[in-house]
Amino acid sequence: MRCSALPEDLIAAQCAWERTYRSLADTANWQRTTALRHRLLELSVQVWWHPYWQQAGTGQRAALRFSARERESGTR
Repeated sequence: MRCSALPEDLIAAQCAWERTYRSLADTANWQRTTALRHRLLELSVQVWWHPYWQQAGTGQRAALRFSARERESGTR
């Protein structure tokens, strides 16, 4: 079964994941590494086990990442 639209909460979680990942990669945040890793793990679980994936078609995970990056860059 193919879904046409990604849920808003799933896109928001992926956007938060992207921001957290970038923060973790930034050497200025070296004192927050543990907290950022914990947050990244929480967001990974939230995204991976979202109920949407029970009905999503092939390629939707890539579409989610694309939508989140598009939203974060402000091109949407």
